Amino acid sequence: MMPETRSVLVTGGAGFIGSHLADAFLAEGKRVVVLDDLSTGQASRVPGGVRFVEGDIRTFDIAGLLRAEKIDTIVHHAAQIDVRKSVEDPVFDAEVNVLGTIRIAKAALEAGARQIVFASSGGAIYGDPEGFAADERHATNPVSPYGVAKLAGEKYLFGLAHGTPLLVTALRYANVYGPRQDGRGEAGVIGIWMKKLLAGEGCLVNGDGTQSRDFVFVGDVVRANLAAAQRRVGGIVNVGTGAETSVTALYELVAAACGVSKAAARGPAMPGEQKRSVLDVTKSRTALGLTDLVPLPEGLSRTAAWFREASSRA
Repeated sequence: MMPETRSVLVTGGAGFIGSHLADAFLAEGKRVVVLDDLSTGQASRVPGGVRFVEGDIRTFDIAGLLRAEKIDTIVHHAAQIDVRKSVEDPVFDAEVNVLGTIRIAKAALEAGARQIVFASSGGAIYGDPEGFAADERHATNPVSPYGVAKLAGEKYLFGLAHGTPLLVTALRYANVYGPRQDGRGEAGVIGIWMKKLLAGEGCLVNGDGTQSRDFVFVGDVVRANLAAAQRRVGGIVNVGTGAETSVTALYELVAAACGVSKAAARGPAMPGEQKRSVLDVTKSRTALGLTDLVPLPEGLSRTAAWFREASSRA
C-alpha cells in the first residue's frame, strides 16, 4: 500500500482552479502550501490554514521550498493560460509554461518529492478531434503556442521523471468553468458574459458561433486532482464531460442562467482558435472514478449565483 499524500504544494493556488484545489486538499486534512506570483491570482482566494508564498516559478527557489515544507505532492497549476496571449507573445508563454514546468520537475527531483499532478490541456493539445472525441491516444496537433507549450511541458515532466521514483500524472482538461472564474482562458468567456449580462450590458460571440467546446465544472476538476494524487494514477488522463456545446448554444445557456433574454452581437473569428474540441473521458471514469459529473445548465446556474454574490459585495 502506497503512503498517503500529506503535504501538498499547489502552484498557481491563488488562481481560479488552484484556489479550489487548496480548499479541497485542506478539507481532506492535508498540509497545503500555495506558491503564486499573483500576476493573475488573488491572495484573498487562498483559504486560511494554508501557507501562502509569493513567488514566480521561473525564478523562485522551488527546491528549497519543497525541502523546508516537506512536500511530497506538487499540483502544478501555475501557468500562462490565455490562448490568445500565447499567439501574441509565444516567447513569454514558453518561458512560463515550458521553462517554468521544467524548473518544477528539477526541483521535485532535487528535493525528493513523490509525485507531480500537472494541469495540462486536452482542449488545446489535440487540435480538432479526428472522429467525435479525442481519447488519450489521439494524435497531438496543437494549433496555438499555448497548446504546443502544454504538450512540451508534459513531455519534459515524463522525460525528466523517467527512471526515477517521481510519478507524473498529466490531467488534460477540457474547458473549465465555475465560481471564481475570470475573463482569462477560453472558458473565461463564461465569466465575461456573466459579468456583462448581470450588469445589463451586451455580449459578443466571435466567429460564426458553431465552434464547439467540452465544458467541465471546476468541482469535477477538483475531484479529478484529488483522485490522481490519492490513487497515484500516473500517465495521461482526460478530464472533461465527453459532450460538446457550440458557442451559440453556450451563450443561450449562460443568458438563461443569468435570467436575461438578450441576443449576442457577432465579432470576427479569433486567431489560433480551433473549430471543435471534445474529449473522450472513458479513462477518467475508471482511473479517477470521475462519474456523476455536474451538468452544464446546473454548473452555469451555480456560477451565475457566485457572480451575483460577488457583484453585490463589490
